[in-house]
Amino acid sequence: MGSRFVQTLLLSLLLGACSSPVRKASVKPEKERKSAPDFSLQDSNGRTVHLSDYRGKVVLLNFWATWCGPCRLEIPWFVQFERQHKDQGFAVIGIAMDDDGWAAVKPFAEELEINYRILMGNDTVSLLYGGVDSLPTTFIIDRAGKVASVHIGLVSKSYYENDLTELFQSSAQDTGAGHPAVAVRAE
Repeated sequence: MGSRFVQTLLLSLLLGACSSPVRKASVKPEKERKSAPDFSLQDSNGRTVHLSDYRGKVVLLNFWATWCGPCRLEIPWFVQFERQHKDQGFAVIGIAMDDDGWAAVKPFAEELEINYRILMGNDTVSLLYGGVDSLPTTFIIDRAGKVASVHIGLVSKSYYENDLTELFQSSAQDTGAGHPAVAVRAE
């Protein structure tokens, strides 16, 4: 097949995805949600961060890498979400899966003006989340620390917006009292 055909096919797929109707939120019913595994990872300042530090917030947990094209497309959305929703008890956490570590991630984060917390990921944390094989992979976690939805690969910005809206509007506005945490540490 010629490169012209491949380009046309890719453009058709991209346009088809962009023009698809807004779908209903993919948030699981509360009773079907499982606890998000806790972890312990370092941020760019060397501080240890635990997912449990964010209990009571809606969290968008994004596994990504600097070399991942679709990840690069999503990051501005996440920057916007962080700015737009942080006062609603919301946080974005990016888990960078780069082999080159902070040497690659810090300049990339500065270039894209990332305004949310970035942690350096590892295979242990990836395995806690089912073996993250595709980047980007994003978990939306409710205020009780349970996985409400999962997005594997690049999805429309509206999918995230719909999920977040549903969680912000749901009756799960509590801080998760009465929901036991799963404390699995990956160090």
